[in-house]
Amino acid sequence: MDQTPVVAKSLYEGVEIMDIASALKKYDYLQDYWWKLVAPDADKYTADVATSPPAGYFIRAKSGMKTVFPVKSCLYLGSTNLNQRVHNVIVAEEGSELHVITGCTTPAHVQRGLHIGVSEFFIQKNARVSFTMVHSWGKEVEVRPRTGIAIAEGGSLSNNYILLRPVKTIQTFPSATLAGRGAVASFNTVVYSTMGNIDIGSNVILDAPETSAESISRVVSVGGEVIARGRMTGRVPGARAHLECVGLLLSDKGRIYSIPELDGQSRDLDMSHEAAVGRISEEELEYLMARGLTSEEATSVIVRGFLDVEIKGLPEDLKQEIKNITQREDLKGS
Repeated sequence: MDQTPVVAKSLYEGVEIMDIASALKKYDYLQDYWWKLVAPDADKYTADVATSPPAGYFIRAKSGMKTVFPVKSCLYLGSTNLNQRVHNVIVAEEGSELHVITGCTTPAHVQRGLHIGVSEFFIQKNARVSFTMVHSWGKEVEVRPRTGIAIAEGGSLSNNYILLRPVKTIQTFPSATLAGRGAVASFNTVVYSTMGNIDIGSNVILDAPETSAESISRVVSVGGEVIARGRMTGRVPGARAHLECVGLLLSDKGRIYSIPELDGQSRDLDMSHEAAVGRISEEELEYLMARGLTSEEATSVIVRGFLDVEIKGLPEDLKQEIKNITQREDLKGS
């Protein structure tokens, strides 16, 4: 909570969970990972974290360990006007499989604050990681995640981001480098915006043969501004990448701005993107209303279906948990 760890416990012998300050004291080798994927001077936010006492978590899946149920973490901003600074490190050793779901939230009485979260992911040879982040902040909270990811040969990442509650500002652009042959990265983003400024995206560098990446965003806006970015850089032959951003604009008070970027630096690449912003069709609304739904209920059904992104490679329990999150929110049009 705020800057203080409350509890850290693992249900798996092969998965280690600690607060980062304790981990830095216990393991000298952690210095090999500390600030290696995110530069401490990248911007004023990373510099703020770098000059503050270490806070955050350390998660390590040991070689060959395969989790069935997700590791759950919570970053809780419990005090008004607090600047929360955390630095997290996740290591998936060779051949391991790790699923993490993390919730970042504030209680109802906290409306103002700043969350800065630096995260570094090290996915070793043939390791698999899924990381699902659910944000639920206050209306005057500002959020600045800064994330670096390195994926070795045969490794894979499924990164899932869900934002369904109002927030003042969010700016995040996680960067993944596919450094080993056959490495894979998938970014899935679901955003429902009612206010504020949301600037989200992902950056993937395909730097080894037979690497592939996909970034899919689903954005619904009934207010505020959403900027959906995506950048794919293919540096070697045989790399494959696809960007997709689709938005529903349900109010004149909202704005969706899609920025796809493809940077091909070698022959024999397969890179593509598609982007679309539109509205709910009258035919869909009329169809549902003819079956007894009100206009508001019909809109909610359509929005839920639109945000229901199929995420590959997750355990069924985790897929259902993600689906439940979107289903229980109150998603309406203007």
